[in-house]
Amino acid sequence: MDIRKLVRPNIRSLSAYEAKEIPCKTKLDANESPYGFKDVLKVVRQIKTNRYPDPEARILKQNISRDIGVDPANLLLGNGSDELIYYLITTFGGPVLYPIPTFSMYGNISQAIGVKKIEIPLDKGFDLDIDEILSAIRKESPKLIFLSSPNNPTGNCFSSDRILKIIDTFRGIIIVDEAYQPFSSKKGFLPLLQDYENVVIMRTLSKIGLAGLRVGLLIADKEIVNEVNKVRLPFNLNSVSQAVAAEILKNRTLLKSCIKSIISERKRLFNALSNMKGVKPYPSEANFILFKVNDPDKIYERLLKKGILVRDMRGVVDRCLRVTVGTPEENAIFLNELKKAI
Repeated sequence: MDIRKLVRPNIRSLSAYEAKEIPCKTKLDANESPYGFKDVLKVVRQIKTNRYPDPEARILKQNISRDIGVDPANLLLGNGSDELIYYLITTFGGPVLYPIPTFSMYGNISQAIGVKKIEIPLDKGFDLDIDEILSAIRKESPKLIFLSSPNNPTGNCFSSDRILKIIDTFRGIIIVDEAYQPFSSKKGFLPLLQDYENVVIMRTLSKIGLAGLRVGLLIADKEIVNEVNKVRLPFNLNSVSQAVAAEILKNRTLLKSCIKSIISERKRLFNALSNMKGVKPYPSEANFILFKVNDPDKIYERLLKKGILVRDMRGVVDRCLRVTVGTPEENAIFLNELKKAI
């Protein structure tokens, strides 16, 4: 029996997202925070594993709403941002437009659901090609536009005036994915929700040290939240994630200290890469740095042999690697071995 003949055509041509786990002493490939939080056992012990989690994640939602200054009714939480992207496309359909290169799940989920993808290459400065995007809006009439700012894997924020021009022109749902906003010098687009009912902001707790909990945030007009909530799976956020995240978010001083350290190390890392012959780093507003080298495959393998894992951006950004900002010790190890590898 040929199982593939039973599979929908859009799934047959889809490649699974591979989150490869390569054991390494210095892991700098996945844009994770190098700082974790261990003092949560007392919270976990109180969880009743025989009971379903709060389907509305009310306590966690209240903590987040106070932190970012929005009403809980404007929040929808998901099992990571991936789930929320899936819900948005399921709710509103396609076509779905986004720039490339960017977060791959916009395209993967669109194809999985079976809606048309419209991919617009970024300009030479990794910014939005506003003319091409506006032209595609007129010709293709997309339902959704995803803009990741700061963008992964390029690290830069898109020009605010270009994003605003798209928002003023577009009559569908525009999602500004601010997963890396805590590390940015820009304030983000959360204030726009007061003036534009079709704007959705996405954020996540993954990049600030809670990647293992898988908590994503959708912030939008109540009507959008209500519609997307119709397709949300019941009990999508487990009890452990809800309780631990709520507890850790109480200690904003510690969280801010970790973020401040990452930003400081990013600056040091960028300066060191800029002064290294044969390396061209790109300015970043995220917790990683994209950099160009002459032979990325060889450099990647040499680093890997030394126990250092970075991300090979082959097929995404030519001749580039991406390194996550680690602890001062991890960054020093990486720089030392990169210099040798070059």
